[in-house]
Amino acid sequence: MKNSTETARERLQKLMVRGSEILGSKYPILGGAMTWISESDLVSAMSNAGIFGVLASGAMDGDLLRNEIELTRQKTANNFGVNIILMNPKLHDLIDVCGEQKVSGVILAGGIPDRSITDKIRAYGMKVIAFAPSLTVAKRLFKHGADALILEGNEAGGHVGPLSAMVLIQAVLLNMKDYPIFVAGGVFRGEMFASLLQLGAVGCQLGTVFACCRESTAHKNFKEALLKADGRNAVLPVQLDKRFPIAPVRAVENAGTEEFIAKQREVLAKFDKGGISAEDAKLTLEHFWAGALRKAVREGDVERGSLMAGQIVELVKEERSVREITDAFLTEAENFLAAHGYPG
Repeated sequence: MKNSTETARERLQKLMVRGSEILGSKYPILGGAMTWISESDLVSAMSNAGIFGVLASGAMDGDLLRNEIELTRQKTANNFGVNIILMNPKLHDLIDVCGEQKVSGVILAGGIPDRSITDKIRAYGMKVIAFAPSLTVAKRLFKHGADALILEGNEAGGHVGPLSAMVLIQAVLLNMKDYPIFVAGGVFRGEMFASLLQLGAVGCQLGTVFACCRESTAHKNFKEALLKADGRNAVLPVQLDKRFPIAPVRAVENAGTEEFIAKQREVLAKFDKGGISAEDAKLTLEHFWAGALRKAVREGDVERGSLMAGQIVELVKEERSVREITDAFLTEAENFLAAHGYPG
């Protein structure tokens, strides 16, 4: 029941408590992990602004990750996490580095972790956060020791699942309100954040908006390409053969989109001739994305590189600082609550 004496600010703070306690951050907002972008400069800026920065370890081995964690610690005293892709052949090494470095949380992506993985992470005293593409998987992940889950709609950038955030909210969140669940994909304004919290979410994750922020070390060409793009330009790749499902990766279309189709044809032909296993073929295509992303983010090749971004580029039209983005987001959330019955 609404407390008429509770202000909008007090209401927002109360709604944020659960998620903030899980993350160990002032605000229950995760920074989406973006390979080649979510490094020490950006992640420390996020954590210093009160949100939970997340390092992307996708292009790192254990030594590189250890160095990046140490660099981040030099720039912030606040908590941050590390995103680890489950198909990474160095998975266990990366977990060990995170444990040795006493990282507060590990975000597992790119699959469904088995119990041994979650147990290993928790044994180091780190929180386990995983992505859930369905209600069944969500229940299994909590049963296997996940501390929290992220529901990421396929309007998000980079690797995504099959369902939109709107569907996942109704299919999973509304059926698991007692469980800690963050929502990602298409979240840009604070009004959405406040609404999600009232629906039972403990927080949210933002990615694309931070790829274009001032502290992002992404090449200026990459940022400009995203700032100029419309939501309809952020597309999923065409799958050429149903026998050979590809990982859906949302990015702004360019010449590199066509090159990926050509790469699929090449790998399919090799697969049909028995020259490559299904698993190796999948890794080959993953490596294509990683290489193409580096071209765009680091080298500024926005024609042939991968411009991974969510449909939220429709709304991202200016370069702001992490703190400006965070402050505006929270102000919008507070104003939304004030407009819906809580005193300002």
